[in-house]
Amino acid sequence: MPAIRQRKLTSHPGLFLAVLSLFALLLGNVQAAPQVVVSIKPVHDLVTGVTEGVTAPVLLVPGGASPHDYALRPSEMRALQQARVVIWTGPELENFLVRPLAGLGSEVQRVTLLKDADLVQHPVREGGIWDSHGHGHGDHNHAHSHSHNHGHSHAAHNHAHAEPDAHVWLSPENARRIVTHVAGVLAAVDPDNAAAYGANRDRMLARLDQLDEELRARLAPVREAPFIVFHDAYQYFERHYGLTPAGSITVDPSRAPGARRIQEIRQRVSQSEALCVFSEPQFRPAIVATVIEGTQARTGVLDPLGADLPSGPEGYEALLRNLAQSLVECLS
Repeated sequence: MPAIRQRKLTSHPGLFLAVLSLFALLLGNVQAAPQVVVSIKPVHDLVTGVTEGVTAPVLLVPGGASPHDYALRPSEMRALQQARVVIWTGPELENFLVRPLAGLGSEVQRVTLLKDADLVQHPVREGGIWDSHGHGHGDHNHAHSHSHNHGHSHAAHNHAHAEPDAHVWLSPENARRIVTHVAGVLAAVDPDNAAAYGANRDRMLARLDQLDEELRARLAPVREAPFIVFHDAYQYFERHYGLTPAGSITVDPSRAPGARRIQEIRQRVSQSEALCVFSEPQFRPAIVATVIEGTQARTGVLDPLGADLPSGPEGYEALLRNLAQSLVECLS
């Protein structure tokens, strides 16, 4: 039976050669496209937009998990070891990646966004209670401008060398810079597909501009309304749109806040007349009920990672739209 099929195929040499050529072309394309591994979902969504039609990047941390205390599974370690390009925020967020990345060969291109992508950066806010001065400043400040717009009452000079807040993807301006930087890196690593990366970059930048304009108009009515977040993950979003955060329940999301901390936040809710206290799907929300007990504050949910959203540019856009929607609904 196999011999009969072979005679039938070889009896059409033109078709046989065409199939072989197509197979070789497809195989060549697969081999030419580098394996790209991305640490967290929002950045993976942006990178997926840049690599569309060329390669599908691998996501390490699932959307429902927190990168603050993640542990790699064997399959994720294998993906890292097979990567040509690895894109992560930096040790400030994904500390679990420091040792695995150090063990990769020199041929692997490591993109540390906080260091490499010329992002707008703000220092981590000390404590979890902030005043509202400076909240109206946006992302037009130059990257690494840590000496002002710090969002609390400590002197600015104390933060000249403070650790940067790593939640940089929640600013549309930083999303634009991530897309631009990643497209440049991939074009250098994979010049055969440089034109595709460039076209995808331009398309992504146009989408982000449109999203930014939409959200600015949507959030304008609630800019002055104070609110409390679960942990300090939203500084870039807050500053970009001039919002008025009053504090966070926990400074370190990997540790539960103590009784004193809870009492401080309860006082802050009352003193600031915070309209809403937000929980997150990655952490237990029960603490939020304790914080608002006996107050007029409402509760809402903010998700900085987009746990259940689709992958790709649509997922990133939905992430920011959902943040805006949750804020508007709870603060209006």
